[in-house]
Amino acid sequence: MKDKDISKIIEILKKELYKWKPPIVTEVANRKKDPFRILISCVLSLRTKDDTTRGAAMRLFELADNPKDMLRLKKKIVEKAIYPVGFYRNKAENILEICGALINKYHSKIPDEIDELLKLKGVGRKTANLVVTLGYNKPGICVDTHVHRISNRFGYVKTKAPEETENALRKKLPKRHWIIYNDLLVTHGQNICKPISPMCSRCSVERYCDKIGVTKHR
Repeated sequence: MKDKDISKIIEILKKELYKWKPPIVTEVANRKKDPFRILISCVLSLRTKDDTTRGAAMRLFELADNPKDMLRLKKKIVEKAIYPVGFYRNKAENILEICGALINKYHSKIPDEIDELLKLKGVGRKTANLVVTLGYNKPGICVDTHVHRISNRFGYVKTKAPEETENALRKKLPKRHWIIYNDLLVTHGQNICKPISPMCSRCSVERYCDKIGVTKHR
């Protein structure tokens, strides 16, 4: 694809968002723009399907929706609430440790800088970028498997890992598109541009895509 076509792709995908459920963390942010809920939902969502994350987040936030109240819960209670998200025992431990750090180091306020968020246990660049963009409406580029795969499939970047993709996108993606880029590509990837046998015949931006690495499509 031509680099200039990225803006056309983004405008087309924006018009299609209404057709699909938003990614779970975006759904949480739309309900209540609370950086804490966004952060915890991100932690829960790692290696877990959105429907499972949705139920776990709702159960957990019914018990506690701030660091102080969350830290009062026993680990077993947190585990029970978030089961069956992937690695739920580790995530329960991480959530409680995160809450302790937020209280002790940040006066219960969620950091709005990526480098500070990365100091929290279990928080990687994907989570940090989502908290910054969805929680504080600050520029950031969240790269998960969908964003990494589709950006390369388009031919917009040529990278081997999500962190490389983030760096490449920061250099060339117009800054006005940074915040929305994750939502658009995650939604597109979940519903149309699937990892194996993407639905190219139903894709509204197929004419711009180089189909890098695609050997079979529908």
